[in-house]
Amino acid sequence: MRDLSGKTAFVTGGSRGIGRGVSEALVAAGMRVSLTGRDEEALAATLAALDAAASRRADASEPAALGSIADVRDPASLQAAVEATISRFGGIDLVVANAGIGAFGSVVDLDPEDWHAVIDTNLTGVFNTVKATVGALEDSAGLLVTIGSLAGANFFAGGSAYNASKFGLLGFTQAVMLDLRERGVRVSTIMPGSVATHFSGREPAPEDAWKLQPDDIAETVLYLARLDARALPSKIEIRPSQPARR
Repeated sequence: MRDLSGKTAFVTGGSRGIGRGVSEALVAAGMRVSLTGRDEEALAATLAALDAAASRRADASEPAALGSIADVRDPASLQAAVEATISRFGGIDLVVANAGIGAFGSVVDLDPEDWHAVIDTNLTGVFNTVKATVGALEDSAGLLVTIGSLAGANFFAGGSAYNASKFGLLGFTQAVMLDLRERGVRVSTIMPGSVATHFSGREPAPEDAWKLQPDDIAETVLYLARLDARALPSKIEIRPSQPARR
């Protein structure tokens, strides 16, 4: 298993939910983490928590986290965040393309603006992330992980925009895996089922205890990052072991 100490990760949507959980786990494993987000207050709070956690590490010598206000729909802001990361930490070894949103309801009622927001964030946003980081990943023989969803293989009523984005993300990631493996870059996607986060404006509650937690997804990212470069689980489905009874 690989030692991640001193390596650098770039995490989109890293200020809350799965992104924050992943960022916390990576810092605990000894990595430096550069994260993006759109909410300045949430980003600042996450950075403070990450730096506090890193300061307790035996190897603590400098802040382990860097934050950038960036929207994955905007290639220029992503590129600026990547350049800031390389300037601070020297390179990028792991990219976690996590930023995502949801809009749900019958296609009859779905606003075009919501459709474009979901597709542009969940699918085009990952394309933008790959384009901004692929050079750095080639330099480090690094790993790209996209955070997909079981909704990328299982459609449901009211999910036309979200299903489309996640079905597309699955196909995109697997094609990118084939494009980049000859360049020394490993690519994988994690497809979680229900996760207890603030996704789509919902507040996690005690009745969500049966769901996956951000820590579960973080441990899956760590598993992928620690594997020897000869091994590539190109797709991982992870779901609650005991779903709620209906």
